[in-house]
Amino acid sequence: MPLKILVTAKRVEDSESKIRANPAGTGIVLEGLKYKMNPFDEIGVEEALRLVAKHGGEVVVASIGSKDCHEQLRQALAMGATRAIWVNHAGPIDQLGVAGCLMKICEREKPNLAILGKQSIDDDQNQVGQYLAEWLGWSQATFASKEESLDSDAEKSKTPALKLTADGAWVTVVREVDGGLETLECKLPAVVTTDLRLNQPRFSKLPDIMKAKTKPLEELTPAALGVDVTPQLTVTSMKAPPARKAGIKVPDVAALVDKLKNEAKAI
Repeated sequence: MPLKILVTAKRVEDSESKIRANPAGTGIVLEGLKYKMNPFDEIGVEEALRLVAKHGGEVVVASIGSKDCHEQLRQALAMGATRAIWVNHAGPIDQLGVAGCLMKICEREKPNLAILGKQSIDDDQNQVGQYLAEWLGWSQATFASKEESLDSDAEKSKTPALKLTADGAWVTVVREVDGGLETLECKLPAVVTTDLRLNQPRFSKLPDIMKAKTKPLEELTPAALGVDVTPQLTVTSMKAPPARKAGIKVPDVAALVDKLKNEAKAI
């Protein structure tokens, strides 16, 4: 059965940029920052493309933000997504607002599967996928990760973390838990969130980048979706962590143990 998979492509600050709190302590300094697609979302796009390549169907990518996020939508389209949905909203938005918009998009698009990054690297909240599954009443599997057997052949040992049944009614997900891996079987439609070890996203070739410029990109707004995105969560204070003290040299093991016990309180 052909699939329709909804994926997300959030625009986030590049972690290689120098991140500094602004003088007012209300956020970060935005000048001079570079941006990219949230790495967890990029992995979700890649996994959706692999599933569609095997089972047929389409991948629809969605992003919420100002027009700047067209860059990330076009990146997903260049990777192979079929079309894009842009929710035009330039103001602040929290996880409830994001999940609300995605819920309405799912109700309009009726995908078999929604694949989201487990969290975004800018705020690290890890909430949207869970909210979305709860509000839609869908199955959910978080932290999807790659399963590797003990086979000595590295290529044969890798098995897909997301596998669909032949009738397309269920998805099997290998997920990370404390101390190991857990395998879940979820009835579709379902929400899956991806972890870093799930796959290695592809690089887009120049012809695909050019084709992405002509692929459909639909514009929506929270108001058109009927979603109130007034933040329920606000940042009241933000500050940089204290600077680390310089290390010191100790003359012997006894001095090291003494400092670890009495100064660092590590033992």
